[in-house]
Amino acid sequence: MKQTRKLLAGPAAAVIFAATILLLPLWIPGYSSVHQTVSEIGMAGSPMQVPFTLLVCIVALCLLVFGLALRAAAIDGGHSSFAGYLTICAAISAAGVGLFAFPAAPHNYFGMSELIGYQAPWVFALNWRRDPSASNVVRVSWLLAVLMWIVIALNLGVLDRSGSLWAHERPIYGLVQRSLFAVFFLWCAVIGAMLFGERRRRTPSGSAVAA
Repeated sequence: MKQTRKLLAGPAAAVIFAATILLLPLWIPGYSSVHQTVSEIGMAGSPMQVPFTLLVCIVALCLLVFGLALRAAAIDGGHSSFAGYLTICAAISAAGVGLFAFPAAPHNYFGMSELIGYQAPWVFALNWRRDPSASNVVRVSWLLAVLMWIVIALNLGVLDRSGSLWAHERPIYGLVQRSLFAVFFLWCAVIGAMLFGERRRRTPSGSAVAA
């Protein structure tokens, strides 16, 4: 597979994850995307436990491929490949979340570890900021990095169950949690597509850059 085409694994991960959290709840009686977490879709005993596990593992595989493609693109451009490794960390976290159904303890540990991978947007923007050909990609990554910090702060409200922030978030925590996933996967989709387009334009024949 050509390395440039692997960047499209980012948009693929976003599309598959969106389909997972939007469609699977349709087969779970009484489930509310507003009130309940994504983990509850595939929790132990859920009718969608097996499909959720399979789809999340596919998402993790897409993130792994995307992370490796980011690493290759960074090396090719003379940049630090740390954002690629962080994306690979996100892939490992996603696989753990899928394989260990809620409320198993490893599920929660892997869920918290996702915060490591979610640092990829600002790390990418910082490492690529001096590349004139990537100026648009960097600006978008900075914007999504700021949004990521905001939604991370909102999601940390769950750690203080007696706080005023949690009091406001509790009735809609399903949406609060989804905002975190939305920003990260939006970053994967947009950055993957933009880098793919930019690298295609740099190739005179329009063919993908070889691995």
